[in-house]
Amino acid sequence: MALLPFPSDRTCEDPTVSTLHRHSFGDGSPVLALHGVTGHGERWRVLADALPGHRLIGVDLRGHGRSPWTPPWGLEQHVEDLLAVLDAEGLDRVPVIGHSFGGAIAVHLSRTAPERVERLVLLDPAIGLDAADMLETAEDTRADESYPDLDAARADRAQRWEGIADELVEAELAAHLVPDGDRLRYRYSRAAVVAAWGEMARPAVTPVGPTLLVPATKAEFVAPAWVDACRAALGDDLTVAPVDAGHMVFLERTAEVAGLVGAFLR
Repeated sequence: MALLPFPSDRTCEDPTVSTLHRHSFGDGSPVLALHGVTGHGERWRVLADALPGHRLIGVDLRGHGRSPWTPPWGLEQHVEDLLAVLDAEGLDRVPVIGHSFGGAIAVHLSRTAPERVERLVLLDPAIGLDAADMLETAEDTRADESYPDLDAARADRAQRWEGIADELVEAELAAHLVPDGDRLRYRYSRAAVVAAWGEMARPAVTPVGPTLLVPATKAEFVAPAWVDACRAALGDDLTVAPVDAGHMVFLERTAEVAGLVGAFLR
């Protein structure tokens, strides 16, 4: 497995990039896809392979992957970044898929620029989370997270992604793990991730427009009270389809999630 060096300036591989780095998977109608905190846009490859007729544009969010790592890292900046991506791609209006923190960003995008969001797919979105829990998680995130070798990184990822196929664990290591001196680290800014946990503690708002909500039944990110608020705000524009999986729902239950998303986008 070939690993690229960790960015030496802790910003991005090309700090002159003005819009987010993006990955394109599949052929057909474009769909903007937003990963969760500590993730990267290449994770969407597996879902794109199961969604024929669609081209998933998987961005690396600010502070992640090959996109700029410079602040600010708030939801408003993420929305601004995504609007710049749509402009750069020449897209007026597209469906948007968001997982975890990407789901929270997608909700705010739909509220800020509803004319740019055709439909919204929220895969176990992390929004309106408990502030005390987010403080604890952010404090934990400040600690060093690196690995002495590939075997240690593989064992840690397999434990975190229990129930997810080994080949997807290997793909994650190949795409996202990079050397940093004599250690291995994932390609994201820890400062940006700490900020993201704080953003997820902001009061939850509801999306705008037709929305497919896919809660993971084995996770605790989607609060029933927020689902009720979405039902009240969206009425028939909301479809709720729980999936019996952990938080990485589209990696653990790819075919099931692809079926739900494909039907909704059609």
